[in-house]
Amino acid sequence: MASVSETRERILATVEADPGIHFRGLARSLDLAPGQVQYHVRELRGSDAVVAEDHRGRTHYYLPTYDPWERRAIAVLRRETARDVVAALLEQDERRPAEVADSVGVARSTLEWHLDTLVEADLVEKRRDDGGRVTLALTRPAETGELLARVAPSLAGRLVDRFERLFDALVEDA
Repeated sequence: MASVSETRERILATVEADPGIHFRGLARSLDLAPGQVQYHVRELRGSDAVVAEDHRGRTHYYLPTYDPWERRAIAVLRRETARDVVAALLEQDERRPAEVADSVGVARSTLEWHLDTLVEADLVEKRRDDGGRVTLALTRPAETGELLARVAPSLAGRLVDRFERLFDALVEDA
């Protein structure tokens, strides 16, 4: 049986390797009971070794080296479609929403839902020209690219995003 300090070290190592991991993912990856994870995370948070932040109904965990913008960005970038939108904007500084939707392979309505999240997290901005047309651009391209390289989407996030894409394709074909 692992000692208290060994368990906390494992939790810290997992949070360091997978920033923004959510509670259930942490419990699953460590093969620990949820109550056990909850106890140790509470102790780690109390000693400021781990920071917790809620995003869209899930608690994500980070080392304190991540600032608030990075924590929000990481939580959003754990979703596959949001990552794909950001990657499309990294390829080309500014793009029209229809181009991004086509590039990512989602309906405009699905893109708009993800854009709301990306704008709220201050990753993407919508710029309007004199004619009122919208152009999308990353707010912090260099920092966003670095975070994108560090964060992988969760299995659950990938499944939800792929279901959205399947649904969009079925609606388009109907």
